[in-house]
Amino acid sequence: MDIVLLLKAAVMGIVEGLTEFLPISSTGHLILASSLLDFTGDTVKVFDIAIQTGAMLAVVWEYRARLAATVRGIGHDPRARRFAANVVIAFLPAVAVGLLFGGWIKEHLFYPVPVAVALIAGGFVILWIERRHRRLYGERDLEGARLARVETVDDMTALDALKVGLLQCFALIPGTSRSGATIMGAIVLGFSRKAATEFSFFLGIPTLTGAGVYSLWKQRDLLSWGDVPMFTVGTVLSFVSALLCIRWLIRYVSSHDFVPFAWYRLVFGALILLTAWTGWIEWHGQG
Repeated sequence: MDIVLLLKAAVMGIVEGLTEFLPISSTGHLILASSLLDFTGDTVKVFDIAIQTGAMLAVVWEYRARLAATVRGIGHDPRARRFAANVVIAFLPAVAVGLLFGGWIKEHLFYPVPVAVALIAGGFVILWIERRHRRLYGERDLEGARLARVETVDDMTALDALKVGLLQCFALIPGTSRSGATIMGAIVLGFSRKAATEFSFFLGIPTLTGAGVYSLWKQRDLLSWGDVPMFTVGTVLSFVSALLCIRWLIRYVSSHDFVPFAWYRLVFGALILLTAWTGWIEWHGQG
């Protein structure tokens, strides 16, 4: 058993769990962490996607009561059927776009510099959305005094779900952030911060599961039983760190905006470009 390899897997699992549900791009951070740790190659590409399952299981665990009630009520409860249908509707656009363009995106954009550009662009988008929101609603939004059009996930329509699903497609570009695209996009569409954040969590269940299963099956010839410890460590630590992050984020959005994440993206992205330009860090892609 390679201890150094397991330590790298542990770091990657923690990075995945802490960044999956924040609007700062987990894929982008994994690409950067892989480069810094010299943890690259085809097997690592599969590993990065597979450990997202740990983050997905954290959502399942945190919302297990809601999910169990949905499964039990799917045959007779209109609310449960509507909720399940909305998650499926929002999931499908990313499947279609991913199947069509996923290979090209991985070949050309899974590198630190494109990630940095996407981080910076996303930071400016978040600042614009928050400035617009503050102009429209002021402090009422953060105080919970504004009645949003979609106050909870049960207020969503099928059209709302489709729009959020189309926004999630932007997250196929590494550095954009799946959570950032869905949460900030949903806020613009009239969701409350809590509803936008929770639906992003729920949408992550089929999205992360589907990506993980598809990647493992497609690249199964690259894997061996010797990879099991590495995948296990990464997935377990992804679960633990994601669970902590989910609980913190729900408390955070009740009284805070996403401006700090925008500035983080801008500063981090600029540092990556600076170090790449000066040669201070020799960044590598996941090839």
